[in-house]
Amino acid sequence: MQNLRVSLVQGATVWHDPAANRAYYGALIAPLRGMTDLVVLPETFTSGFSNDAIDRAEDMAGPTVDWIRDQAAALDAAVTGSVQLRDGEGVYNRMLWATPDGELQHYDKRHLFRYANEHKRYAAGRARLTVEWKGWRINPQVCYDLRFPVFCRNRYDVERPGDLDFDLQLFVANWPAARAYAWKTLLRARAIENLCFVAGVNRVGVDGNGIAYSGDSAVLDFLGHPLSECTDAEVVTTTTLQAAELAAHRERFPAMLDADRFELR
Repeated sequence: MQNLRVSLVQGATVWHDPAANRAYYGALIAPLRGMTDLVVLPETFTSGFSNDAIDRAEDMAGPTVDWIRDQAAALDAAVTGSVQLRDGEGVYNRMLWATPDGELQHYDKRHLFRYANEHKRYAAGRARLTVEWKGWRINPQVCYDLRFPVFCRNRYDVERPGDLDFDLQLFVANWPAARAYAWKTLLRARAIENLCFVAGVNRVGVDGNGIAYSGDSAVLDFLGHPLSECTDAEVVTTTTLQAAELAAHRERFPAMLDADRFELR
């Protein structure tokens, strides 16, 4: 593993306007070429978090998938964020992962936000995803997933001595300001319990339903200490994760050796 530069893009997503959002976020990240390894956009960055956006959901052959691939190639970096995408009979809150070589992977949000009736209109994912990028194992998750520590848990594999499932856990969100304390607290908990870096990206502004978002995007180290913290303004910030510091912490404090063994289903 080498050090990894992670850029958080905390923006004010335009309500129900994918073309405008692609232009908006494209302009925000364009200066990052050569300056970063990973660009992280918010949850549902083409529409905002809306059950009504399902009616105009794109599919995997649509413009946003092409756009995110193009951005990864232009920036020479991995680019990730979630959008509503139709696949078969269902629409998923799908987190796309694009790399400069044109490869595309995705994770479908497993825990749908019942409080806002997301579970009534969207299809739930099943499998957790771990991607490898520049020697790092990265686990992408979406918003409400943050509240479920078993699904988020970093497992230790006795068949791979010294290995955990992931080194960096990502959360992309539209997390309302009213629950900001929970957002900040749970990000820290996931970093501490999983012996990993955590990056959480939230949006700012007020959406079409009148819900306010306070941002509070952050990068945390394996002790839950903030390496980068955002307020409630539009901002793009880049943080370098130190691979040697993570390895040293896991060697010094090998809590994974005492963890419970289990499988996710």
